Amino acid sequence: QVQLVESGGGSVQAGGSLRLSCAASGYTYRGYMGWFRQAPGKEREGVAAIYTGGGSWYASSVKGRFTISQDNGKNSLYLEMNSLKPEDTGVYYCAADRYGGTWYGQLSARSYTYWGQGTQVTVSS
Repeated sequence: QVQLVESGGGSVQAGGSLRLSCAASGYTYRGYMGWFRQAPGKEREGVAAIYTGGGSWYASSVKGRFTISQDNGKNSLYLEMNSLKPEDTGVYYCAADRYGGTWYGQLSARSYTYWGQGTQVTVSS
């Protein structure tokens, strides 16, 4: 059974930084993992994704400010967020795909099967 648990969310002022972590257990496929966020009243959107074999992808709104990384030895996924803006506010989710799943792209939520419970990030102006 795959379990993803996020941590590291919180409240910061604009311009600040946060580092999100996602601890993965039971995930043996080693495919794509990603970070998504959802603001109140908005659809869940892809923020960043990474492939175990190499490669990372970012939403244009966070490129240059956020960095996704993973530690396969620790089965962990990270999102370093710098120069945070109020529009970055939302619940951030960790996600992982599965072998044989239908692929809609690295930043499409439909590509991912496993999800964490989310962690709140609030950026005040």
